[in-house]
Amino acid sequence: MWATEHETREEITDRYRRVWEHSDTTITALAIDAPGRVPWWPRPNVRLFNVLVHMLTETSRHAGHADILREQLDGATGTAAGYPNPRRDAAFWEARTAEIERAAKARGF
Repeated sequence: MWATEHETREEITDRYRRVWEHSDTTITALAIDAPGRVPWWPRPNVRLFNVLVHMLTETSRHAGHADILREQLDGATGTAAGYPNPRRDAAFWEARTAEIERAAKARGF
């Protein structure tokens, strides 16, 4: 995920703060075993506990520099590098880089 050239820094940080506030309110208001549904998960009927554990593992995995290094070494991603990441060819990365640079230049970065 990345910001488009149409989104301002303020919009992005405001969205982040609103989600953060909503998450805190949800965690405070609901019991840990409150039911929920995440339709795109393999087992969509979940409890708040499942979502919290998922977010904890996602945050720790993506926030760590070791994960970035791991992906650069062999392209494997996920918990214990268990999810193969198909290698992208040079043309893919060239197009992706150009797309991101166009968005950044459009915003004056």
